[in-house]
Amino acid sequence: MIKKMSLSFIQISVIISLLTIQCSDLIGQSKKDKDGFVKIFNGKNLSGWVGDLTYWRVENGNLVGEITPSTLLKTNSFIIWQGGSPADFEIKLEFKITKSGNSGINYRSSLLADVPHALRGYQADIDGANHYTGQNYEERARTTLAYIGERVSVDVMANSTDELKDHIKNNAWLVRTVNGSLGKSDELIKAIQSDDWNTCHIVAKGNRLLHYMNDILISDVTDNDPVNRKSAGLIGVQVHVGPPMKVEYRNIRLKKMK
Repeated sequence: MIKKMSLSFIQISVIISLLTIQCSDLIGQSKKDKDGFVKIFNGKNLSGWVGDLTYWRVENGNLVGEITPSTLLKTNSFIIWQGGSPADFEIKLEFKITKSGNSGINYRSSLLADVPHALRGYQADIDGANHYTGQNYEERARTTLAYIGERVSVDVMANSTDELKDHIKNNAWLVRTVNGSLGKSDELIKAIQSDDWNTCHIVAKGNRLLHYMNDILISDVTDNDPVNRKSAGLIGVQVHVGPPMKVEYRNIRLKKMK
């Protein structure tokens, strides 16, 4: 009888300990900083995130996505935040990517029903060679909406029954208007460090989408297409089909707007 009670007390102690750790993580993630941002990655484990653990892990406090010669991808794979589907928000984070790497931060996105750990939606593109870093690319949808240095209005399709592929050429959306320049792409990408830490700041408010890299505005999209634009959705980060690569994310913080 005493033996059974002792075992029960041990089990209860373990459960209480685990609950305390989980509550501590949640409290730490829900605490706002002075600017109103909340950490959505705790730097300890993948609590609150779901993805293929073949490619995602936590290492030295960083969220790491890695493809090795033995784990090459057939489709892009995401690790997805489980904390909701924000509409208007800002997200800030730091990233580092190898020169052969290809990644991105998806937002206002939706899950694909037929492909595991895959998202469709807006993306702040990131690549190690900095050919695309900061541009607005709509994954599995309208493709490139704005290249580096562009201020763009995405226009309404003349015929809403057209298929998206009818308006895509060279992996870019054709139903758009470039309204201005944010600077020459060659000059803008000089501010982005190759194979070193950089900051990314995404602002999504209404139909306007701003991508900043190291506090420099890289792309500015106003999405005027009511049929294809998205007003809310999931947040996730990507490892991309291609050669072996490694991308790291840290200090991932979110501020929801009212």
